[in-house]
Amino acid sequence: MLFFSDVYGARYTNSQLVMDYWADNGYVVLGLDYFEGDSKALLNLDDGTFDYPGWIARKQARAAVLVPPWIAAVRARFGMDRKYVCVGYCFGAPYVMDLLKEDWIVAGAFGHPAFLNEEHFEGIKRPLLMSCAEIDHTFPLASRRRAEDMLVEQHADYFIQVFGGVKHGFALRGDPGVPAERWAKEESARAVLGWFDHFCG
Repeated sequence: MLFFSDVYGARYTNSQLVMDYWADNGYVVLGLDYFEGDSKALLNLDDGTFDYPGWIARKQARAAVLVPPWIAAVRARFGMDRKYVCVGYCFGAPYVMDLLKEDWIVAGAFGHPAFLNEEHFEGIKRPLLMSCAEIDHTFPLASRRRAEDMLVEQHADYFIQVFGGVKHGFALRGDPGVPAERWAKEESARAVLGWFDHFCG
């Protein structure tokens, strides 16, 4: 399983916990630190002079360089004939959508995605699970419904789950002290596991 993290990075504790959950259920889970130790978890967002959009742009440019050789190295190390799936959150969702246009990937999933446009949904070949928040400034209702329309038009294999009352970030950073957020976070991870089991079984 290829894991593409949100802006908090693959080394973030919550990212590691969800990766461990899937690993405990039989998957080899690999996550690239495309932030190279400089994730949002380490930023001082109270600093009014910090250029967050500029930081994002720099990280996207760097990830575009790091992701392709990492994927090639994973496939070389574990074999071209293995079954590969991919999951991404927020910042990581576009990489999932790119891989779903490849024949060698089995299936993909994303949670509370960011930086997606219609081109990402055009021409996907492999099954997609979308785990979404009702309240999401990066993937609002209109975008979610347009994505579904496009998937229907392409006769794609897809599944959409929408969790009411939760917001962007719920699948990795939901508050375990809030029952609705904890359930949504855990159910999202279970759904990803079930989706991949269905296609890899």
